[in-house]
Amino acid sequence: MKISKKTDYALRAMFTLVEHYGGQPIPIRELARRNDAPKRFLEQIMLALKAKGFVNSAAGARGGYFLAKPPEKITMGEVVRMFDGILAPIGCVSVHGYERCSQESVCRFRRIFLMARNSVAGLMDHATLASVATGAPVAGYEVFAGEFTDGGGI
Repeated sequence: MKISKKTDYALRAMFTLVEHYGGQPIPIRELARRNDAPKRFLEQIMLALKAKGFVNSAAGARGGYFLAKPPEKITMGEVVRMFDGILAPIGCVSVHGYERCSQESVCRFRRIFLMARNSVAGLMDHATLASVATGAPVAGYEVFAGEFTDGGGI
């Protein structure tokens, strides 16, 4: 699974808003600066998030964006699906983006992709912005741990 830049920037901005939940709105230029995101692109993303009811905005000198719902009520799965659609790695195991394959009745590896879809969807759908925000950033040694780096393309 690989997320788009749009989803990446949306999640970055959402987590900045989580940090300031209940406080003053964050101006778009500040959200863009803090998250190393192009301002115009982030504006489009924030408008989409607003249209879906995840964020709200306030106009004026002290205006900006803020979460429209508590961070406990928004999951990463919702945000990722909003911008990237399905979480399934291949179409023949997708619920909403199902694509029939001529090999379905005999395919042996499809089950692994189904298990991957179920694992990723379960993880993302239970990961609220509030719960994820309390975690520590990933350290380099975790990414490059020996037991996970033997496969090509990781």
